[in-house]
Formats: sequence, structure tokens, C-alpha cells
Amino acid sequence: MDLNKVMIIGRLTKDPEMRTTPSGINVTSLSVATNYSYTNKETGQKIDTPEYHNVVLWRKLGEIAHQYLKKGTQVYIEGRLQTRSWEGQDGKKNYRTEIVADNMIMLQRAAGQSASSGSYNSTPQPAPKSQGTDFIPNPPAEELPVINQDEEINVDGIPF
Repeated sequence: MDLNKVMIIGRLTKDPEMRTTPSGINVTSLSVATNYSYTNKETGQKIDTPEYHNVVLWRKLGEIAHQYLKKGTQVYIEGRLQTRSWEGQDGKKNYRTEIVADNMIMLQRAAGQSASSGSYNSTPQPAPKSQGTDFIPNPPAEELPVINQDEEINVDGIPF
């Protein structure tokens, strides 16, 4: 059995870019930055190491991302890794690894938007007749506690 699954939470580094393929299918590209934070044991200094991810969203999911996401917005992306290759004008072979998203949750609204956070996936689902859309937003997720790697975990407080 094989598994190709990616889940990231990060912030957009620029506004999403949408284009249309020659066959008329919309595809949106965006870049998401995630941070890995750790404390240097020798200096005690906290160090943030950013990682940048190229994300591709197809069809309606891409349209939603293009419409509602803006630079700096926090988003959850779920999908699979895909590596493309092409030959450049200079004859050199180029590679690009990207996340092909099939699920997206907007964790923040962009400035000036009044809609609540929503979850969207690329698998069409029946929508309520009043909405007229192929995607059903989930209610906002509850606030989850943050656990730092340097923090001790008290196993007596675990309920199972």
C-alpha cells in the first residue's frame, strides 16, 4: 500500500494567481509559508525556519481560493505531492514539486470579508438548494491548545 498525503497550515506569501487551461479548466496557484521553530540549546535563542510550498488548486476549489484568499491569510491545505518536469528554453531540465490540493480550510478571513471560516474540498457534494454551490462550508473549528516542543507534558492529565 502506498500513501501520498500532505497537510500543512501556513500563510500565503502572495495573492493567489488563477489561470484557465486551453480546455477551459480553472487552475489557481499559491505559495504557502510554514515555520518550524526551535530553541538553540547553546544560546537559548528561538530560531524560526520557514519552508515555502507551491500549491495548485483545480476547478471550483481554485476559484474559491482565488476569490477569498489574500496574501498573509492563514490556511489549511490537504492534498498530495506531485513533481512536474519540463525542458527550459536553455535546454536544461527543470523540476517543480507542488501540493495538489483536494481540501482547503480558510482559518482566517481576509480583511474586509464578513464570511466565516469554511472548509472546501474538490470532491463535489450535494449542496442545499438555497446555497446553489457544489461545496459545503463546515462550521469553524474550535480553538485548539498549542503545545510547544520544549514544554513538558503531564501524562496524568491525559483522559485515556
